[in-house]
Amino acid sequence: GLFTLYAAYKAMYPVDFAAAAGHSSLAIGTANTFILITSSLTVALSVYAIRISWGRLAGVLLVLTIVMGGVFLTLKGIEYAAHFHEGIYPGPAYAFAAMPAFGARMFFTLYYLLTGLHALHVVAGMVILGVIARGAFRGHYSAAWHTPLELGGLYWHLVDIVWIFLWPLLYLAHA
Repeated sequence: GLFTLYAAYKAMYPVDFAAAAGHSSLAIGTANTFILITSSLTVALSVYAIRISWGRLAGVLLVLTIVMGGVFLTLKGIEYAAHFHEGIYPGPAYAFAAMPAFGARMFFTLYYLLTGLHALHVVAGMVILGVIARGAFRGHYSAAWHTPLELGGLYWHLVDIVWIFLWPLLYLAHA
């Protein structure tokens, strides 16, 4: 639904959306993309490690994934803080004098909704992977049975895929 809303408002306010997207931190957005893609690799490697009965390595790789999730959230927090400092808030609290148009306000409102919801899913994924990592360290999984790790990994990949859609919409759409 939020992607549809984004598409509708972008169609109505293309100039405002392009200007607002150009104000997003491309460096942070791109760094976060790299971090999440790398974290998908570490999750995939953890599944491989458990399949060859290296449970401890699987746990270490999951912890590394959780750390990358934390770095992602930290960078997102830095970006939010910079926006707040400029008066870029969601909804009626929006007070960014450099872009007073309604379309820019809608872009940033959707930006916060989309990235905030994504961040909640990152936190959920970190919790899920933390529980699974604990199980990996305790030897609960083996090459014969590691379904929770597979499912947790799939969830993490889904969260990463959503970001792959958000990155161009929110950071590259200024062109």
